[in-house]
Amino acid sequence: MLDPRAQHLLKTLVERYVAEGQPVGSRVLSKQAGLELSPATIRNVMADLEELGYIASPHTSAGRIPTSKGYRFFVDSLMVVRPLGQAEISRLEGELHADRPQQLVSAAASLLSQLTHFAGVVMTPKRREASFRHLEFLRLSDRRVLLIIVTAEGDVQNRILHTDRSYSQSQLIEATNFFNQHYAGQPFGAVRTLLAEELASLRTDIVGLMTAAVEIGGAALSEDDALVVTGEKNLLAASDLASNMGRLRRLFDLFEQKTSLIHLLDVSQKAHGVQIYIGGESGLVPLDECSVVTAPYERDGQVIGTLGVIGPTRMAYERVIPIVDVTAKLLSNALTQRMNDS
Repeated sequence: MLDPRAQHLLKTLVERYVAEGQPVGSRVLSKQAGLELSPATIRNVMADLEELGYIASPHTSAGRIPTSKGYRFFVDSLMVVRPLGQAEISRLEGELHADRPQQLVSAAASLLSQLTHFAGVVMTPKRREASFRHLEFLRLSDRRVLLIIVTAEGDVQNRILHTDRSYSQSQLIEATNFFNQHYAGQPFGAVRTLLAEELASLRTDIVGLMTAAVEIGGAALSEDDALVVTGEKNLLAASDLASNMGRLRRLFDLFEQKTSLIHLLDVSQKAHGVQIYIGGESGLVPLDECSVVTAPYERDGQVIGTLGVIGPTRMAYERVIPIVDVTAKLLSNALTQRMNDS
């Protein structure tokens, strides 16, 4: 454990470095800390903090900067969270409303990015074995049919079917009515089995259409967890990251491939409340110089996804944490309200 004097100096150093982005020297620290300590005493305390791994000396400066361990101690023991102002809460409430869940998710990711000036990420709800409420076929051209699927949650999926023959609009209406009368409310996996038993009694000219709809519809609703990422370009303005193009490239590859990031968000979804991964704590090499702040969100009391912010370790945690926390709560409220209204 650090003694109170060391804790106070570490807190001051972290806050100064986050605000200024420059290594903090003992002379500056003695002025900022508000303690009756000589620069020599402060140098001794800083040497102790460095030996314990809480701060480090960049080669180009006599000052010190926090390490991941220093940030972790600051977040866990020293930080005072700043509640969001009413104007920011009102902005979040005003923009987190939409007709479809996917629009709400995209809006949440965008708001996280705008408010923090980092990358906003939202893992969308799992849709495996999702059932459909309504389905419709629309003719686009001779051999192209638009399949519109409305899920039980009200999300809308559009897929284009490339058919081996042409269908009239009356045939498509017939197929639409058949699906909705016989299979609405069931997952496509169950529909596939039931349809196989019905094929003998169906008109042969729409059998191919029905089969294609089941395969593509099932794929549309059983995709892996999707990840919405916005504001990646904000990280180009973070000097801590932009100074190393190789690191930045690996980070953008992570955003592009998404699989590892989805796994991290999936793990944090199982935890309660806001989770903070600083540097190497995420277990993902591209995030070694980054921090990830996440929180799960719910629909009708059940956790269905995770949202968060990715930025440099030099971030104002006391501000980012409440932004993530409040956004998760408001998204939960909006999704629950939408489900109850539908």
